[in-house]
Amino acid sequence: MSTWMPWKIAQKEMKVLRRKKSVISYIIALPLILSVLFSLVVQNDIVSSSGLSPDYQLGLDSLTYFFVVFAAILPASIAAYSIVGEKIEKSLEPLLSTPTTDGEILLGKSIAAFLPPMLAIWAGASIYMAATDYLTYGLLSHLYFPNLTSGVMLFLLAPLAGIFSVELAVIVSSRVSDVRGANQAGGLLFIPFMAVFLSAVEGTIPFDAETLLIFSGIVLVADVALFFVSTSTFRREEILTKWK
Repeated sequence: MSTWMPWKIAQKEMKVLRRKKSVISYIIALPLILSVLFSLVVQNDIVSSSGLSPDYQLGLDSLTYFFVVFAAILPASIAAYSIVGEKIEKSLEPLLSTPTTDGEILLGKSIAAFLPPMLAIWAGASIYMAATDYLTYGLLSHLYFPNLTSGVMLFLLAPLAGIFSVELAVIVSSRVSDVRGANQAGGLLFIPFMAVFLSAVEGTIPFDAETLLIFSGIVLVADVALFFVSTSTFRREEILTKWK
């Protein structure tokens, strides 16, 4: 039984990625570092000898939300390299010269850009939540995590943010000819997600599962729209003949 073509492309991309030690270190280390730092924040600023801070729920959920923000940032680095970097290294043309469709190429590259960062983010979030439960159980008499809000964040909004990041990076990477430019554009992806965070912290919107579900729906619509834009802007003939 033949392997699904996009998955074959994704496997090839991930093999190439494993040789990029700096990218791998960045993707894996950052969520793990965040989990340790956030656990220290919980220990030092949210939990004290006199009990939990009055706004501990907002604090714990806000820290969890940062994993969503990084889900909107980390995949862009891989996606940008996947097109622009391979063009510079002259490794993209052989793939573009095959009968593989544009959709299969984009889907395979998107899977490779999406999976490693999301697995690292889920691992980092799991460590943070386990540490938080350990630190707060004696005061709450129950486990704070997992809960509905964190579930929406990590298993709905974070993957949608990752898809958003990949699709926008594909669009940008198809139009620029250097990795730095693609990464700089990708660095702006956190803005709409941080806007929601700041609005919640300021009390403008409630920071609960219902609000996050609405925001997830907005991101889903954006993902669908960007999918059609990315497939229409990825012109293999132009990449093969005009990129220098």
